Amino acid sequence: MSLFPTFRKEAAPSAGLPLVASDLFGFGDLAAAAARHIGVQRLQLESSAAAAFIVALKTLHRLSGRRAVVVPAYTSPQIAIAVAQCGLELRICDLAPDSLDLDLTQLASLCDSDTLAVVPTHLAGRVTAVAPTIAVARSVGAFVIEDASHAFGAVSAAGAVGAIGDLGFFSLGVGDGLSIFEGGLLWAHDDALRKELALTSAQTIPPDAEAERRAALQLLCYWALYNPRGLGLVYGSPRRRALAAGDVASAVGDVFPLRTPMHRVGRWRSGVGARAISRLAKFQADAAERARVRLSALAAIPGATVFYDRPQEAGVWPFFLVLAPHAAACETALARLWPSGFGVSRLYRSALSDYDYLKTIAPPANAPNAQALAARALTVTNSDMLDDAGFARVVAVLKRSFA
Repeated sequence: MSLFPTFRKEAAPSAGLPLVASDLFGFGDLAAAAARHIGVQRLQLESSAAAAFIVALKTLHRLSGRRAVVVPAYTSPQIAIAVAQCGLELRICDLAPDSLDLDLTQLASLCDSDTLAVVPTHLAGRVTAVAPTIAVARSVGAFVIEDASHAFGAVSAAGAVGAIGDLGFFSLGVGDGLSIFEGGLLWAHDDALRKELALTSAQTIPPDAEAERRAALQLLCYWALYNPRGLGLVYGSPRRRALAAGDVASAVGDVFPLRTPMHRVGRWRSGVGARAISRLAKFQADAAERARVRLSALAAIPGATVFYDRPQEAGVWPFFLVLAPHAAACETALARLWPSGFGVSRLYRSALSDYDYLKTIAPPANAPNAQALAARALTVTNSDMLDDAGFARVVAVLKRSFA
């Protein structure tokens, strides 16, 4: 017998800002509103975080001629796909043990005179250590591109996360806080580089009316269905079917086309985001307060490792990244909780080099820490769709699974 009853409702696996009806009417400049929100001079709107990353890579390659891009071994497969789409060389760097920071010793060994960029990644809304990465990159004349896909609105002592290195990008996808269903924002540290990014985008990303119509329809569906009952229909039921069939890839959702589609974001979706962002600060503050309480319960689970902010960091909290004491405990917990509707999932199935479908893109890498992280990591939603009683049940199952 299943531990949980069949659920018609579903907690989102990540805390995204719901849209309200008034967001759908009128116009606005999302890039300008987003720049004001995080306190930077200017942002560039693209059709996805991956598209923003591609624009950044193409621009830097055009300016420098270098070809190698160093990325974390535990990150979205879309990062590897973007590097390949630009015709550049992917180099994969391990993480420090039980950490989201890059292994600096390995990073230094991977950087040379052909290194175009290093990509520190702020996973799960946490703030990765950018300053040490900058020091290594500067030693070989490489750029630093922050992947702040999960961390729009996070800050550190150095300023807004995503605006510490030379460039940074953010996701506006479902569950990434502010969402226009699919979109991305791109930042650069000076006006000359911003002009080059805009030039690359204008030259390489065409308007596509049909793609934008599809995105607009998907955004309307997000407005209508991003709630417990709607998610039960469009997210929970398909995922449970995938799990029942043993299709973990579909359940996680980390298999992507080997070419990232890109098009121009239309005025209407930009306006929707520009109006919704007025509620984002309170939404993230409420999420941070909820996290303050729930982190204590997760951290008290024997054998669990929970990722926190360090001093002088204030990340955002779409979900909690929890490490089980070992891979078997993680699998036990997921077997019980993944089908439950309580917002428990996996971030990525594997380290980059271990995805079969990326074998032609991602070279073999010495990344034991990233592999251990992938085997032991699960995510627990911080959405308010998971009430206190549901969260208590998640904690109880994790305690039994990790024992």
